[in-house]
Amino acid sequence: MTMRNQLERLGLFDAKVPRYTSYPTSPHFNGEVSDTQVARWISEIKPHSQISLYVHIPFCRRLCWFCACRTQGTQSTAPIIAYLETIKKEIATLAAHLPEGVTLERLHWGGGTPTLLSAEMITGLAGEILAVTPMAPGGEFSVEIDPNEIDGARLDALAAAGMNRASIGVQDFDPEIQKCIGREQSYDVTRDAIDMIRARGVQSLNADILYGLPHQTKGKITESVQKLLSLNPDRVALYGYAHVPWMARRQSMIPSDALPTPQERLDLFETARRLFLWDNYREIGIDHFATKEDGLTKALDAGRLRRNFQGYTEDTSDVLIGLGASSISRYPQGYAQNDASTSKYTAAVREGRIPIARGHSFGGDDKMRARLIEALMCDFRISRSEIMQSFDMPAAALDTLFEETNRAFEGLLTVNSDGLFVPLEARPLTRLIARQFDAYDLSHAGHSSAI
Repeated sequence: MTMRNQLERLGLFDAKVPRYTSYPTSPHFNGEVSDTQVARWISEIKPHSQISLYVHIPFCRRLCWFCACRTQGTQSTAPIIAYLETIKKEIATLAAHLPEGVTLERLHWGGGTPTLLSAEMITGLAGEILAVTPMAPGGEFSVEIDPNEIDGARLDALAAAGMNRASIGVQDFDPEIQKCIGREQSYDVTRDAIDMIRARGVQSLNADILYGLPHQTKGKITESVQKLLSLNPDRVALYGYAHVPWMARRQSMIPSDALPTPQERLDLFETARRLFLWDNYREIGIDHFATKEDGLTKALDAGRLRRNFQGYTEDTSDVLIGLGASSISRYPQGYAQNDASTSKYTAAVREGRIPIARGHSFGGDDKMRARLIEALMCDFRISRSEIMQSFDMPAAALDTLFEETNRAFEGLLTVNSDGLFVPLEARPLTRLIARQFDAYDLSHAGHSSAI
């Protein structure tokens, strides 16, 4: 029996599973977390500690059809100006609860299109944030940049504000695929944007590329990856396109009959993966690649690799505060998500409330299971001694959990006195294996393909 046949029998090509950027995953958040509860969580942050901050800018000049993010199109600056005023008020509300001396280990602007902001808007927003939470020494300020929506003045403003990592969305360089997904972005435009970024001293560059797109073939993804490699990104996220038109209606513009089969998706991933490895990138988790000098590689080697809503990260802060509509915050006590409706989010902020719509307070064995899943997703191994010491888990119960998991995957995994390990040939199953440690009901959540 071939490995491909075994992967198929174990459900790789049929299953819908979470990406596990949190545990529990966001479909299990509820309305029981209140704004007063979150205010208390903020006030309990240790004074003079380092936290991370995410700012969501939900606006785009044009809506790409492949995207399932919380975004809205605008051709006018009026809604952007109004939204920024709301963000600034949310920052002021945060400041009222935040203990003194808190600084930023990480600051990330995502979207949407953060670079839709003018240079003046960028300077003003950064100033408001840094006045409340200054960057810690060695802190990272990263921004998602659309090469079609950037210029020298905006990059000057970002660099002056302290941006030291940029993230570029590529998706695919093939013109037919770009037209089919509503994201036309030439290699030349992408290269020029990267050149402008690096000319301003921003040497750390992320790039996103997708597999599983309509009309994508092994030949086409090979060409796109080779073009991307010529731009020398420090870090690459090789994400699988999630076709979820019932969640993101704009994806109905993409012809489903042009999408590759699950088996073809695996071939596309493996084709791209080999190219990154041949170019001396290190494999990070299930879908990232990085140079040996990149922070992700160093975190992997040091056992500090973590996973959050932005994917893999070296950010070890136990507090991530999200600002803006739909943003998710993580505290030691649980998760809290802002209202996804811009109007409801704005109304709550104007009333002086933290605009929480839903969340989850950690209880039971949530934290232990979260660490089991994170260790699996980051390192493909779970340390028996770490789990026992960190969570007071009885050895017999943990061993039983590992053995049951291994049996569910026909003995493909390695289970011994050190813990559980996923060998290379079984790693396409990682999200399915992680599901074994998930205690929540996944039957009604609309998750994406396992490959």
